[in-house]
Amino acid sequence: MKDLIPQEVIENKIYIIRGQKVMLSTHLAKLYGVETRILIQAVKRNVERFPEDFMFQLTSAETQSLRSQSVISNVTSQLAAPGRGGTRYLPYAFTEQGVAMLSGVLNSKRAINVNIAIMRAFVKLRQILSTHKELAHKLNELERKTEKHDVEIQSIFEAIRQLMAPPPEKPRRIIGFKQE
Repeated sequence: MKDLIPQEVIENKIYIIRGQKVMLSTHLAKLYGVETRILIQAVKRNVERFPEDFMFQLTSAETQSLRSQSVISNVTSQLAAPGRGGTRYLPYAFTEQGVAMLSGVLNSKRAINVNIAIMRAFVKLRQILSTHKELAHKLNELERKTEKHDVEIQSIFEAIRQLMAPPPEKPRRIIGFKQE
């Protein structure tokens, strides 16, 4: 199955919508090798398995935003009703848990293998995000240390300048006789 669906293909189908990592019903259907309407029908027959934190339907604005980013533009033409030029419904977004639940709804060998590949992609994405957070934290630490060192270095330069400066001249004593 790894050879049939490269990891990068799945990773490129994971989006962040409403602050959650999700995959769209149109992309999942294509990966599972079924029509989108078949996927949605199977989900609706088992709607109790898909609470809002597992799956949600996109709003018109979210769908339009995705279309403008060319995320679903090529898929919408496949979904368009003859003569209408638009999609019949708004796409659904499945979170990682929702995708995992799909394996119980779609009972085919391909569905199981695709689910395994998708779960691996979600795990890899989580690891990458974790690494980025650690890197950002280390970078902030380094920046704070550098700022502290900058202050210390400036004080060292100031001390060196003071040492290099000639000592202030003392008032000279006048030699000779003073006239009163």
